[in-house]
Amino acid sequence: MTPSPSAPGSHVASRLGLTERVFAGAKSRKLLRTVEAGLQTVEENLAVELHVSDALADATSRYLYEAGGKRVRPMLAMLTAQLGEGINRAVVDAATALELTHLGSLYHDDVMDGADVRRGVPSAQQVWGNNVAILTGDLLFSRASQLMARNGERAIQLQADTFERLVLGQMHETVGPQPDDDPVAFYLQVLADKTGSLIATAAQAGVIFSHGPEEYAEAMVVFGEKAGVAFQLLDDVIDLSADPDETGKVPGTDLRAGVPTMPYLLLGERTDAASVDLRARIDSGVARIADGADPALLDDALAELREHEATSGTLDLAARWSNDAIAALAPLPDGAVRDALTRFARAVADRSS
Repeated sequence: MTPSPSAPGSHVASRLGLTERVFAGAKSRKLLRTVEAGLQTVEENLAVELHVSDALADATSRYLYEAGGKRVRPMLAMLTAQLGEGINRAVVDAATALELTHLGSLYHDDVMDGADVRRGVPSAQQVWGNNVAILTGDLLFSRASQLMARNGERAIQLQADTFERLVLGQMHETVGPQPDDDPVAFYLQVLADKTGSLIATAAQAGVIFSHGPEEYAEAMVVFGEKAGVAFQLLDDVIDLSADPDETGKVPGTDLRAGVPTMPYLLLGERTDAASVDLRARIDSGVARIADGADPALLDDALAELREHEATSGTLDLAARWSNDAIAALAPLPDGAVRDALTRFARAVADRSS
């Protein structure tokens, strides 16, 4: 099964603005072509691995894939493979497996969050129901494990460790902070587990399976986790966007579903009357929505939060995590790959240009 050149997620660099921002300058053009070629191979691999002989499972498994996607994790694996011997079958398989893991987690997340829309289309459970959506996520996790198993014990352990962190992150998000937990620190750990761990594994996998130096792989663990948290902090801000074309979701989807985001948490740290009142109105609206009220009742409050200092504070926090990711690149040699990773860390903390 061979996908068309316009397979979902192809030319990811252009879609994320990475052509201009990450692969900037004449010295990066060759690197960009190499990464794009690797991504096309990943797309072809995804099309094959997502094909299931059962008609229903085939439709559900391909659903979010065909809706698009940024392919951030495969892109990082293709990029960091240049720190070793370059892109090979093991790197492509690992990148494919990690993208399948990411896709599977989206099916589960949307069920747990009660999301109506994902990537601009109705979420899977809106089409097939919660049970089928959950089972589809499980099927994708199985396919990811099968792919990783082709590359030996270390690959299996890498996948298992990453999946454990994903599950723990989701569990902690579901249960929420305990009385002695700092809500902001707790949330940052959830982001590190749910988002940072998978991005870190992708960056690490490119080095490992291209037989790069171990010290580079270790650096990628820190880099990927820091950049992943910055990426998610920016998504918390983008979630408040008034333009659903930017998010692929209804503005404020997470908060309407009662899922805390960093702007909401930073709002809760403020003691001025306006902030306390806004937090109370959001809490009241979330409770009413949970009882069946129209989610639109939060439109005005979320518009206020979008313009609040808590949201600009989230942007500042994303920038700090981005800078920490860049600092983690110190062991890498100077050159096009390190420059591209530096620009990537900056881009995920500021996707406005």
